[in-house]
Amino acid sequence: MGEKWGVQVGVVGALFLSVASSVSIVICNKALMSNLGFKFATTLTSWHLMVTFCTLHLAQRLKFFETKSVDMKTVVLFGILNGVSIGLLNLSLGFNSIGFYQMTKLAIIPFTVLLETLFLNKHFSPKIKFSLFILLVGVGIASITDLQLNFVGTVLSALAIVTTCVGQILTNTIQKRLNVSSTQLLYQSAPFQAAVLFVFGPLVDKFLTKKNVFAYTYSSVVVGFIILSCLIAVSVNFSTFLVIGKTSPVTYQVLGHLKTCLVLGFGYTLLHDPFTERNIIGISIAVMGMGLYSYFCSKESKKKSSAEISNGSQIKDKESLPVSSVKNAGFQDNEAHEMKKGAKDSLL
Repeated sequence: MGEKWGVQVGVVGALFLSVASSVSIVICNKALMSNLGFKFATTLTSWHLMVTFCTLHLAQRLKFFETKSVDMKTVVLFGILNGVSIGLLNLSLGFNSIGFYQMTKLAIIPFTVLLETLFLNKHFSPKIKFSLFILLVGVGIASITDLQLNFVGTVLSALAIVTTCVGQILTNTIQKRLNVSSTQLLYQSAPFQAAVLFVFGPLVDKFLTKKNVFAYTYSSVVVGFIILSCLIAVSVNFSTFLVIGKTSPVTYQVLGHLKTCLVLGFGYTLLHDPFTERNIIGISIAVMGMGLYSYFCSKESKKKSSAEISNGSQIKDKESLPVSSVKNAGFQDNEAHEMKKGAKDSLL
């Protein structure tokens, strides 16, 4: 019971850390990019990952966690996939309208459900699917303002959806199948993610902004915000792997849309962003969908735990039977079989 309570506290802590750090970094980056004009998002992400790796390396040297040897090919491919995923999401934002980009993010949940159903034989009940539908409708109403389609943008969005879903599913499955912690997996994969973005980030940013990140004039205020953003990113990256490992990719995406609602709210409160009745209605519907998802997941989890406890007690009872009882039970079964056979012969 104590162990179960500890797991629940750990999950809640991971969720809270993920929400708090993600909302903080969005507000920080919004001030950095909108107010200070530093619009090199992909390059900034590569710096986030480098700082994350350096921080974890220091923590590992100080014995806060131990490294675990895993298949390097798996880690390298996983790191490259996540790096490519981030680059594609940023390209998708550059080639599409804000509304279509939001649609891309919303499509990640149903596609993740589809992939897990087809390839991992995971079952999602109709109630869970219904709650996810309500959530997506709410977030769509709150965040989607326009839909402008173009061929290149659509292709990039499709690739971003696929790579993001596969990357998040692998984050969960690798931790469980290789028996590694979220910290160990992030520590080993972060350098490869950072390397991909460090090479291609400046190219992507130059293509999108028509400016060179290395020719930008860095004031002390900009440097301060970049450092703050990198420090918050350590918590964001750590909590992302932690949440996906402890829950599931779908739950992480649901949490991501909660962050979207919170960012809209904090943006209105702190940055005086425009806030309409549509935003209020959409956020209300989204919160209702999140509440239903949480309730149904909790109910199904309790039901599953009860079934496992029941099956475990039955197996334990069976194992505790004396040998004589088992023999007598077998004898009675044979005797019944012979009686049935005799009755059948007499009918013939």
